Amino acid sequence: MFYLTEVEDYVRVEPKLFGLPTVEAVENQLKETYSKYYDKEIGKAIAVIEVMHIGEGVIIPGDGAAYYLSKFKLLAWKPELQELVYGQVQEIINFGAFMDLGVMSGMIHISQTMDDYVSLSKSSSLLGKSSKRSLKLSDLCLARIVALSHKGDEPKIGLTMRQPGLGKLDWVIEDRAKKEKVAKKATRAEEKKATTKKKTGGKKK
Repeated sequence: MFYLTEVEDYVRVEPKLFGLPTVEAVENQLKETYSKYYDKEIGKAIAVIEVMHIGEGVIIPGDGAAYYLSKFKLLAWKPELQELVYGQVQEIINFGAFMDLGVMSGMIHISQTMDDYVSLSKSSSLLGKSSKRSLKLSDLCLARIVALSHKGDEPKIGLTMRQPGLGKLDWVIEDRAKKEKVAKKATRAEEKKATTKKKTGGKKK
């Protein structure tokens, strides 16, 4: 989920930026510092939106940089359990696939790709035995986050597509069309039944 968060922190401005106006130096340093930043509470930093306040600079003996207490707005994405995410298959492996979620990547186990027995085909795609559906590189999908581990620099995200309305987007569209067709057929049958009942006056023959 995307969040706009206000952060207050001391920004360490490196000496290479001292020739710039203070505001510009702090902004540049923030963009560099938060370009690959991840925090369990804040999430994955995407962009520094606005620098709201910059305090007086402080020099610490033995450190050539300057520190400015600053308040700024940070746009971040924090993965949440049960959150729906769009992804693109970026790698197929023998036990599943990795998906690019835009900000981070997630992993989907082979057993969670579809409601079918799935195996790795010779063409390096994941193939369903009964449905004959296949998942391959660059496929666009809709998945749900079902597992999160915060060990390491970035979280490990576990995904599933074995729920109604999820899966490769082509499958989702196909399933929706089938449901609409069945619903229309059922409606026509009810209308026909009601018309017949009306003609016979509701009497059984």
